[in-house]
Amino acid sequence: MLGSGTSGDMEPPFPSNPPMKTLVIGYGNTLRGDDGVGYRLAEAVEDWHLAQVEAYPCHQITPDLAALIADQERVFFVDAALPQDPHSPLILTRLMPGSEPSLTFTGHHSTPMDLLILTQQLYGQSPLAYTLLLPTWAMGYGEDLSPIAQTGLIQGLRWLQKLILNPDG
Repeated sequence: MLGSGTSGDMEPPFPSNPPMKTLVIGYGNTLRGDDGVGYRLAEAVEDWHLAQVEAYPCHQITPDLAALIADQERVFFVDAALPQDPHSPLILTRLMPGSEPSLTFTGHHSTPMDLLILTQQLYGQSPLAYTLLLPTWAMGYGEDLSPIAQTGLIQGLRWLQKLILNPDG
């Protein structure tokens, strides 16, 4: 409830503490249907124009992203989940980089964990990191998202908005 209408009664739209410096990396192939849902989410986050939030839509994760990650307090890797049950929920997972270097950047076979390990090795930085997988249904040729991916995109944006505005990570 926003209050009785006077400005003193209204809750601020943002928490009293500024949001953490956050990078949202959304990746996937926008020419393969639902595979592009992560990319589209990052594009939508760019439109929020939040001072502490940077969005980076890309087709795949690559080693050069380590420099961007090193400058953040928190990073979200957003991708399409494999096509599955149409009632599958979003999947948010906290990533904890290990000490084993994998450094096998080979396009689609690179993982967010590979990138976090590289960031730690090159820059000595380990921001909080999460993967957010969005539900999908069809990854055939085309630029349209299925209704399942469209719903996942909207839900993912809502989740991220809450998570980003939470200063406790």
